[in-house]
Amino acid sequence: MPDRVILCTDLDRTVIPNGDQPESPEARPRLHRFAGRSETVLVYVSGRDEGLLRSAIRDYTLPVPDFAIGDVGTTIYRLQGERWSRWQAWSDEIAPDWRGWEGPDLAGWLGGIDRLELQEPEKQNDFKLSYYAPCDIRPAQLLAAVRERLEPRGVRANLIWSIDEQAGRGLLDILPASANKRHAIEFLMREQDFPDRATVFAGDSGNDLDVLVSGLQAVLVRNAPDEVREEAVRRAGEAGHPERLYVARGGFLGMNGHYAAGVLEGVAHFLPQTVAWLAERPGTRR
Repeated sequence: MPDRVILCTDLDRTVIPNGDQPESPEARPRLHRFAGRSETVLVYVSGRDEGLLRSAIRDYTLPVPDFAIGDVGTTIYRLQGERWSRWQAWSDEIAPDWRGWEGPDLAGWLGGIDRLELQEPEKQNDFKLSYYAPCDIRPAQLLAAVRERLEPRGVRANLIWSIDEQAGRGLLDILPASANKRHAIEFLMREQDFPDRATVFAGDSGNDLDVLVSGLQAVLVRNAPDEVREEAVRRAGEAGHPERLYVARGGFLGMNGHYAAGVLEGVAHFLPQTVAWLAERPGTRR
């Protein structure tokens, strides 16, 4: 069997063109052909749950991945056709952070924190407790209040605060401390024997920074915000491996470097053997 090539990529505004910049129309078709090769393993890395992952694949005509890291890093799915199987070994990996407690236990302890509202049941899982909060709340004070309730119980938690600009409200996700994109990717690499030299990660935003500067071969798509680009370059340099971060510039195969075009540009940079694959025209015989 040929050597494998492993692409781990964020979805929204990385592969999915749901940002302000224009998309190169040939980018997603090239991604489809790339993902369809026998040498390629495709992994989506997203905050979306299974339902929203399926919707993204359908609505944006994306290639079906081999694995999906979802729910802000709390779940890993193996895919076989239409069948999505949750990987229990990953749940076992992150479970010790919550010391046997479950989401309802944590929710009970957090009751009474002003202006916190539980999200809908379908947005919760065994290792993800999610809340709404007003945008004008002070995040630092909120996170401190949550930690004051959890730490005495020995719960090690990763608190993720973000803003849903369209809905005009804040979002708080409470996860096991080890449930994050970087740890999930490293777990997958270890369990599946994916070599570092053949694995590439692609992202666009601040919640990808931990992976982008980790030393894994990583690409930042051209449509990434300036502040994310500057911080990623600075942190990769400070960590001593600036060559492990590639910032897409555009121009590869005439594409603009935004979204999937930037992902493929980065893959070609780190894995030169893929350039010929990516340059193939539709209908080209292998």
